[in-house]
Amino acid sequence: MGTHRDIAARRTLALVGPGAAGKTSLAEALLWKAGAIGAPGSVEKGNTSSDHDPLEKRWLRSLNTSLLHFEHRGVHTHLIDTPGAPDLLGQSLPALEAVETAAIVISAATGIEPMAARMMEWAKQRERDRIIVITKIDTQGADLQGLVAQIQAAFGRECLPVNLPSQRGERVLDCFWNMKADGPPTDFSSVEQAHRALVEQVVEVDAAFVERYLNDGDVAPQELHAPLEQALREGHLVPICFVSARTGAGVTELLDVIERLLPDPSEGNPPAFLEGEGEQAKPLEALPDPALHVLAHVFKVTQDPYVGKMGVLRVHQGTITRDSQLYVGDGRRPFKVGHLFMLQGKELTEVVRAVPGDLCAIAKVEELHFDAVLHDAAEDSHIHLKPLEFPVPVHGLAIEPKRRGDEQRLHDILHKLVSEDPCLRLEHVASTNESVVYGLGELHLRTLLERLTEVHGCQVNTRPPRIAYRETVMAAAEGHHRHKKQTGGAGQFGEVFLRVEPLPRGSGFQFVDEVKGGAIPHNFIPAVEKGVRLAMEQGVVAGYPVVDLKVVVYDGKHHTVDSKEIAFITAARKALAAAVQAARPCVLEPIVDVEITAPEQNMGDITGDLAARRGQVSGTQSGATGALTVLAQAPLSELASYQSRLNSLTGGQGRYTLSFSHYEPVPPTVQAQLASQHKVRDEG
Repeated sequence: MGTHRDIAARRTLALVGPGAAGKTSLAEALLWKAGAIGAPGSVEKGNTSSDHDPLEKRWLRSLNTSLLHFEHRGVHTHLIDTPGAPDLLGQSLPALEAVETAAIVISAATGIEPMAARMMEWAKQRERDRIIVITKIDTQGADLQGLVAQIQAAFGRECLPVNLPSQRGERVLDCFWNMKADGPPTDFSSVEQAHRALVEQVVEVDAAFVERYLNDGDVAPQELHAPLEQALREGHLVPICFVSARTGAGVTELLDVIERLLPDPSEGNPPAFLEGEGEQAKPLEALPDPALHVLAHVFKVTQDPYVGKMGVLRVHQGTITRDSQLYVGDGRRPFKVGHLFMLQGKELTEVVRAVPGDLCAIAKVEELHFDAVLHDAAEDSHIHLKPLEFPVPVHGLAIEPKRRGDEQRLHDILHKLVSEDPCLRLEHVASTNESVVYGLGELHLRTLLERLTEVHGCQVNTRPPRIAYRETVMAAAEGHHRHKKQTGGAGQFGEVFLRVEPLPRGSGFQFVDEVKGGAIPHNFIPAVEKGVRLAMEQGVVAGYPVVDLKVVVYDGKHHTVDSKEIAFITAARKALAAAVQAARPCVLEPIVDVEITAPEQNMGDITGDLAARRGQVSGTQSGATGALTVLAQAPLSELASYQSRLNSLTGGQGRYTLSFSHYEPVPPTVQAQLASQHKVRDEG
């Protein structure tokens, strides 16, 4: 069995932040300095431990989260390297659920990028401890002092250096345990100044230490462990570390920070487990005790053609061993753990047990799925983690197999790929009989297509991106339909009266049964709801799903012999369509938040172009030297192929990110155009 000593010697850390900030190179440097690998690989050579996927090697960028581990001074650290592209948040955000600490990586060459700010905010919302790692400190002309000032302005004065660069980034000097400047001078500030700022920040969380500090003038760092962990937990301190993966400067110092400063599983904020469903759900505290019953969370699922399905999980409570009997969520039957693996990139090492704080994997268990909670007690079937709020996928691509007859195979593979990524969505559009995959952006969908063809050998045709329009109503109205069909023998009969009402944006769908006196027998009400849902899926005005709708069924008629489910499904479908047509229907379009970073001299052209695309600029932020970031909102439909437009406006110097904001009605001219296209498709 595991011991509490094992728990104290565990650290979990996710490297998060923008692409090209140096996360993968940093992971490689940490593994090498800790002795976990013989030599550091490089992204350019395609031989890093993290980026082992053939696509990652070809594109020279991380596309998946990768699990790594190393030991330093008897402390075992689980490290997650995450992709930095905004399109791949379905990979990087779940990593925050598996760790005590999020390390936000910021490149000294580019400064604070939007993705770093987003990750700081997400980690704060999920109550992770946070540290900031400034990489590439050997970049020529890098203004590290200015970058620290920018970080403090953007994220707060609680962001404080725990070490400082020296000799123009060739060395890094500790400032927490080292109280005196007995080494070379620092490149800015001083060891004493940085040490004093850290101690003052830490003692603030404990009145007794404040008094001692005021009386004695200092407190030994060794005595500050408890208030330090409290300061990290509460976000009262966000340490800043400096490192160069290329030269190795600061890597050993970062290993020391991980071992000596960062929390073990008993010191970080507990995971946000809930027991029960909906509004009745109550917080449940998972204790990192290896002797208690098991609670583990699946934060990543992969479908490998060779290894099969693999669930990657974080153990929060109890001990998992080979031969453990575990339940998946509210599953009635347990499965037996055949093999338990620890991951070093693509390398699988079999382990005997996993205790709280461990990240491990279980292969070839079909019931495993993303976000599942594994447990070994049947009474724990209603425990789940507070759901993550993922960005809404709104970039659509219609996909069909090149070869006729491959439809089912394509469908099965798409389902597997979608099950791995919470930011992918598969939709069958009845009006056009096509499968549409929605993702977070162009890179996201391109990655999916490459996996389809390269990994699974499925050749496909794609059609231009579809916009995820939706339909709703602006007023209340009633609809009625009588379905009557006589074909020789028994006929079909069902009559439905219903009322539709708009709901607030984002509310979804409500179905209310107000039928009195058995006008529609109780056993046919589910058929009525099914007909309503079918009509909503198929759309009424332009063939897009209807949302934010309350449907009240209040009357109807039945026939003792001829009434059947199919009759009420058909009657409800047509009654719903009639009601929506009478309720001032409108088409909604996705509005996205746009962040465009480009040279300052191009800003006039960019804002003018956005205005022409029905965009609204909300502000600008200054970024790295000579660059500005424009914050705006615009309809997604107006931003098709926007990168090529941005390239022509900025001479290839601009880049942008999109994230879903909300839905709002399209202009009347656009609605008329969409409705006429739908009519043509229907008649065709």
